[in-house]
Amino acid sequence: MKIGIAKETRPGEKRVAASAETVKKFIQLGFDVAIESGAGLSASITDDAFKAAGASIVKTAKDAFGDADIALKVRKPTEDEIKLIKKGTILVCLMEPFKDRTLIDAIAAQGLTTFALEFVPRITRAQSMDVLSSQSNLAGYRAVLDAAYEFGRAFPMMMTAAGTVPPARALIMGAGVAGLQAIATARRLGAIVSATDVRPAAKEQVESLGGTFVAVEDEEFKEAETAGGYAKEMSDAYKKKQAELIAETIKKQDIVITTALIPGRPAPVLVTEDMVKSMKPGSVIVDLAVEQGGNCPLSEPGKVVQKHGVKIVGHLDVPSRVADDASLLYAKNLLNFVTPMVDKESKSLKLDEGDEIIKASMITKDGKITDERVEAVKAEGAPQAKAKPAAKKAPAKKPAADKSAADKTSS
Repeated sequence: MKIGIAKETRPGEKRVAASAETVKKFIQLGFDVAIESGAGLSASITDDAFKAAGASIVKTAKDAFGDADIALKVRKPTEDEIKLIKKGTILVCLMEPFKDRTLIDAIAAQGLTTFALEFVPRITRAQSMDVLSSQSNLAGYRAVLDAAYEFGRAFPMMMTAAGTVPPARALIMGAGVAGLQAIATARRLGAIVSATDVRPAAKEQVESLGGTFVAVEDEEFKEAETAGGYAKEMSDAYKKKQAELIAETIKKQDIVITTALIPGRPAPVLVTEDMVKSMKPGSVIVDLAVEQGGNCPLSEPGKVVQKHGVKIVGHLDVPSRVADDASLLYAKNLLNFVTPMVDKESKSLKLDEGDEIIKASMITKDGKITDERVEAVKAEGAPQAKAKPAAKKAPAKKPAADKSAADKTSS
């Protein structure tokens, strides 16, 4: 059995799909591991470190993938990379399965058995495989640091002989994994933090971290979550009241961080242009949903722009901005995903297609797209990052379609 790992080639991607620790574990499972030279350098992992762990260092991606039984990546392969992976190879990576249908068709045509890590079900047994949580956690942390960098003032209250510096006020929109980490980080930096979410259960989580929960807590809100933990569609009347409350809250904020994504759909608008206009000069918005259209219609992918006196941060691939730790966590998630595929007695690969995790995350096999959700998406209907800010956008929607929507910050 052989695992192949190559350098990530997509612009700005600094993560790598392995660590020295996971290489050792794979070898113990019976794998040979081939890694393209330099694959880990942007995540501070040298070729020597991989070699010491037992990996073979090869010159090119073709050498890594050419005869691999399993190809491990962070981001889905490009058209050129697809050609390097032989038919029948198991490909495991973040696939962004609702984007770029043409590329997914090409992956299927190559005869690859592909697993989209975004589709790993959120069940107890799969917690250690949950790349969305591990990467969103770091994205929420980094979002606060990026906000602090762009903000022209300090976060904590400071008392000096020359006067007192008031603490910054931060609003976190979406209390999933990314949002909760953003709350914790902003609090550690000394900000006064509030947060909003469509799920009543989020209130306790927000308050446990020292944040103030912002929501219209009427009878409808109390019934806004199903037995399975998913958010219900709210009435137009409730949406209007909630939007008015958020608009009033945003006026008082120095920092706003938005985290809401809906799988397979454009990101919901949470911060309208009128809300931006109402914010104080020098305020900062960090839009973690910019790659899927943005929670703010004024954000621009890959840019920090200033609109109406407010800085709007639209960094792409935010987990990659903490590449060292993101790679270590991602690599461990991959190890935990692949390990159950190995028959430890025969040291061979055995896919149990009846397994809930395998069934949920497999999207291509034997030249076909096997996942109905992906098959239903047409290329023209896939959500795409906007090339420029839209002049107008629809009224605000709820920030998440389900309990995990705010966590979908995958690259």
